[in-house]
Amino acid sequence: MVFGLTVAYAQIQDPVQFKTELKKISETEAQIVFTGTIDEGWHVYSTDLPEDGPISATFNTDKMEGVELDGKLTPEGKEIENFDKMFNMNVRYFENKATFVQKLKITAATYFIEGYLQYGSCNDENCLPPTNVEFSFSGKGVAQAAQASNEEGDVIPAMELTPATPVADSAVSTSDYWTPVIDKLNAFGEETAQTANRSWIYIFFAGFIGGLLALFTPCVWPIIPMTVSFFLKRSKDKKKGIRDAWTYGASIVVIYVTLGLAITLIFGASALNALSTNAVFNILFFLMLVVFAASFFGAFEITLPSKWSNAVDSKAEQTSGLLSIFLMAFTLSLVSFSCTGPIIGFLLVEVSTTGSVVAPAIGMLGFALALALPFTLFAMFPSWLKQMPKSGGWMNVIKVTLGFLELAFALKFLSVADLAYGWRILDRETFLALWIVIFGLLGFYLLGKIKFPHDDDDTTVSVPRFFMALCSLAFAVYMVPGLWGAPLKAVSAFAPPMNTQDFNLYKNEVHAQFDDFDAGMEYAKRNGKPVMLDFTGYGCVNCRKMELAVWTDPKVSKMIQEDYVLITLYVDNKTPLPENIKVTENGKERTLRTLGDKWSYLQRVKFGANAQPFYVLIDNEGNPLNKSYSYDEDINKYVDFLETGLNNYKK
Repeated sequence: MVFGLTVAYAQIQDPVQFKTELKKISETEAQIVFTGTIDEGWHVYSTDLPEDGPISATFNTDKMEGVELDGKLTPEGKEIENFDKMFNMNVRYFENKATFVQKLKITAATYFIEGYLQYGSCNDENCLPPTNVEFSFSGKGVAQAAQASNEEGDVIPAMELTPATPVADSAVSTSDYWTPVIDKLNAFGEETAQTANRSWIYIFFAGFIGGLLALFTPCVWPIIPMTVSFFLKRSKDKKKGIRDAWTYGASIVVIYVTLGLAITLIFGASALNALSTNAVFNILFFLMLVVFAASFFGAFEITLPSKWSNAVDSKAEQTSGLLSIFLMAFTLSLVSFSCTGPIIGFLLVEVSTTGSVVAPAIGMLGFALALALPFTLFAMFPSWLKQMPKSGGWMNVIKVTLGFLELAFALKFLSVADLAYGWRILDRETFLALWIVIFGLLGFYLLGKIKFPHDDDDTTVSVPRFFMALCSLAFAVYMVPGLWGAPLKAVSAFAPPMNTQDFNLYKNEVHAQFDDFDAGMEYAKRNGKPVMLDFTGYGCVNCRKMELAVWTDPKVSKMIQEDYVLITLYVDNKTPLPENIKVTENGKERTLRTLGDKWSYLQRVKFGANAQPFYVLIDNEGNPLNKSYSYDEDINKYVDFLETGLNNYKK
């Protein structure tokens, strides 16, 4: 029996549109071709991925007559393979376009085949539940017959699935818990994510901080007063001198932003993202940062060929006007490379993981603004030049400190390669042990207990240096409990996943009380408690991130376990239903075959959403208590989400 009802959708996402066609090759051979168009930022996973990985594309049949499958479902086109840090494995997927082909053998004069393609899709924030592309074809296995039931021989397209309008009915649930509450949920306001904007702001400030650090290195700081004095003295007009200094600063910005854009244009945003997760290139990144760290420690100096800077400098002397100032700024970029190069290199490697076309340019904009700022400020206020700290050993302290940081971050990239190849030489406790040693040594260096080649012999420790040492040593001590399994949220983005930890005493994990919606609702009603619904998936990366970074917070875990009945529903649960349930969506028939299909259907019909993670608070009658919550690792925000729902329930 088929049921249907029209409901409005609030947060349904439809990033993939598949079309299906049957192509007859000969009297005895045919193939079903699935062609998907994928929205920007999303990807569809390929076939035959490991069981504990993301959702693989699979070909499934409900009925076959006069036809047999010839081999497995085959992916075609540009398949991308990368190491996924959360799944701890290599995964294969498609971007922009995905094509899957299933070959058939026709064994009778007439044939009929009905079934569905199932696939999984994700972006950086959400994953959708397993999605079915249903098909039904029939035809004749003789030469003069049509390719399918179409007498004119045209390829018959399958139904193109669009966001549907399913209904909860008696075949799914006999209670009122499934009643749609989309309008009530919308009344609380829709939760909108600004992840892209937040990440761009983060990238900009990361670049800005990098530029500030570069300022205080021996390659840049001594040049500032000389350059500013040159602009002010070469012109009798003070305004012109200030204008030249502004132009100099603007030229620095143009040079570094152009560098950021050039990186993206040469490699492409998707290629940068691929490189960031590629095991071989992560080893190269690791080696590069180790070399940079050794350079900062004083083992050697990385410099560009002197003839490059000399050539640019001579050109600057021969020209005049804006070109002369621009060439002077370019000379600064070349001369200061030994100090700025490692910082820029690390910044570009980090922003490559965003996959954004503009991310490298935004990072370089922040870096260049910080680098150019003192040239313009000192030109506007020349009296400040006299108050500038003199060059000295303190600059080498900053340089060596950066070397320690480069060495620590290098381990992050080695960890990716280690996980990809399964070496198991850098498990979580090994990684943390190395970080504890690195930041401990940094603390002792800042206290003057360790010396490097370019350090002064002065044994006195300044107050700022003492506080930097205090922070470094405290951070090292903070990581010690991680050797026994403490989550260490401050380093969770850098350290290997918890499942690589051999010895784990930490058990502060939140577990669902129910994995069945109706049973959980009945329990909540009997005990007079509100419900937290967690729509998740075994293959949902960001679901695991939320559980590790947010649910382990003591206040969050206490509220979830004591104040709510937690019902976790896996939308990719493959357990078959006792019998298939047919529903009508937008006038088209769809079949619910598994528990995952049922919970995905519930999410769509009741809440008008289809992406995971998806958290919603409801009373024990099924009515929402607050707006929904998606992927956001802000713990305070999540606590407010839970408290608001609890307060509304008590009212």
